[in-house]
Amino acid sequence: MTIAVGDTLPAATFKEKTAEGPVEISTEQLFKGKRVVLFAVPGAFTPTCSLNHLPGYLENRDAFLAKGVDDIAVVAVNDWHVMGAWAQSSGGMGKIHFLADWNAAFTKALGLDADLSGGGLGVRSKRYSMLVEDGVVKTLNVEENPGQATVSAAAAMIEQL
Repeated sequence: MTIAVGDTLPAATFKEKTAEGPVEISTEQLFKGKRVVLFAVPGAFTPTCSLNHLPGYLENRDAFLAKGVDDIAVVAVNDWHVMGAWAQSSGGMGKIHFLADWNAAFTKALGLDADLSGGGLGVRSKRYSMLVEDGVVKTLNVEENPGQATVSAAAAMIEQL
């Protein structure tokens, strides 16, 4: 079953690279009492993710904060080393959370996993964005085509706030 608007996010733990090294961050730590924009990508460093999806969220970070968003996070089925390298190379380190869902546990619990084995990627996340308030999904935008970032793009999310 796929998560829907009005549902509470499942409990999960991610790994994130910080300036102090890797840390674990739980869904409770990230979302409790906060208004958070969460978006997911099929993979760090992949073309649409790096050239289109992520840059929109980084470029519009201040606009999101001005609209009452407390935090922004991106999640991918990658290890924390890859997510940390992506954070550094994109200039996003310390601006948004780069969450490693290394075993796809969170992604599968949401029902937003996709088998991209045909493209050599294995099990990954569908591309989506959501607004989460105190752990509850308020908006959910899932892309039909993983190679596009339109309904889940930063511009679309800003319009929904």
